[in-house]
Amino acid sequence: MIVRILAVGGPGKLLAGSIQEFETRARRYWRLEVHEVDAGKGGTRAQNVVQEEEARRLFKKVSPGGALVALTRKGRGMSSPGLARFLQQRAVRSVPHVTFVLGGAHGLSEEFLDKASLRLSLSPLTLPHDLARLVLMEQIYRAGTILKGEPYHKGAS
Repeated sequence: MIVRILAVGGPGKLLAGSIQEFETRARRYWRLEVHEVDAGKGGTRAQNVVQEEEARRLFKKVSPGGALVALTRKGRGMSSPGLARFLQQRAVRSVPHVTFVLGGAHGLSEEFLDKASLRLSLSPLTLPHDLARLVLMEQIYRAGTILKGEPYHKGAS
């Protein structure tokens, strides 16, 4: 199964190395693809206009037939073992890919959220884009170690 990361914009230099490290680690367990779309121009433009433009760029990168997971702080919380089970269940059901989507500064549009098969929250806090991407990548890596029974994950089931 392919695990895809679809993000508005690329990582800044502060966390880029850490994000890359966990992408490399995650590739030990998953066929990982990372796609970025242009963040465009925000400025003083209306939030919904920016979100809609980002959604159009994101939809062009979404492949049919897989699970679409929208990252939003208003989404469903999930434990690390829960995320591992989620990915394992999709693989067992022969879902060709799971795409995790990180929106831009204003988050994802309602239209995009409505198309998602799951709205996932990494935290009820508002996280900076790069930090959310880092947490997501670390959790995808952690999910792989949990499913392989490797000692990285020390948390409770």
